[in-house]
Amino acid sequence: MKRIAVIIIAFSCCLCEVQINENNDKVHQWPGSTCCSNMCSLTSITQTLGAVGEKVTNMAEKITLLEARLQNTEKEVLELRSLTGGAAQVAFSAALKESGSGNIGPFTTATPLQYKKVFANSGSSYNPSTGIFTALVKGMYFFRFSMFNNLNPVANSVVSLMKNGVRLTSVWDTSGTDGNDMGSNAVVIPLEVGDNVYVELLTNRVVYDDTMNYNTFSGFLLFTM
Repeated sequence: MKRIAVIIIAFSCCLCEVQINENNDKVHQWPGSTCCSNMCSLTSITQTLGAVGEKVTNMAEKITLLEARLQNTEKEVLELRSLTGGAAQVAFSAALKESGSGNIGPFTTATPLQYKKVFANSGSSYNPSTGIFTALVKGMYFFRFSMFNNLNPVANSVVSLMKNGVRLTSVWDTSGTDGNDMGSNAVVIPLEVGDNVYVELLTNRVVYDDTMNYNTFSGFLLFTM
């Protein structure tokens, strides 16, 4: 429809252009050359409008595609929230031995303790095969661990909470004749995705455990960041 209107206007201009003179009410006819010039201008304008129209169409298609992607993303977020209740759920707790009793250690190098008896592991961030907790969500975490010393005449127990190979805090008992001492420690720390936290038994040290589960390692996400 727009092209037809332009053609009609151009044709009319080539025939004549009428202007009414307000002073003498005479009708003047303008030369056809001016009309042809006007037609060329209209053709140029039409071409420009066509190019702009194509760009607008392309932009509209891209916007439609982005809207579709946004809807899919929002859908995925809603599905994740429905699975987690609107917030990430990370919590675990484990003890050293699944069964039996006895000392763990000594080892010739500092070694992560493997807490085999898992009480809870929401979020599956704790690996009982390695004893290592790996953060899958960036946030602030709470960790606690306990230690029961060896039952030998001389105490020889030292364990430390480690983050990415860096010692955070420790519990130890290396003196005295009481073989039934235990202690615990805890921290609140920020973790990035991929950070590792574990309890390390120091070189040539020993801890004791049995079905009473004296040695435990626990942690949970306080809030995301």
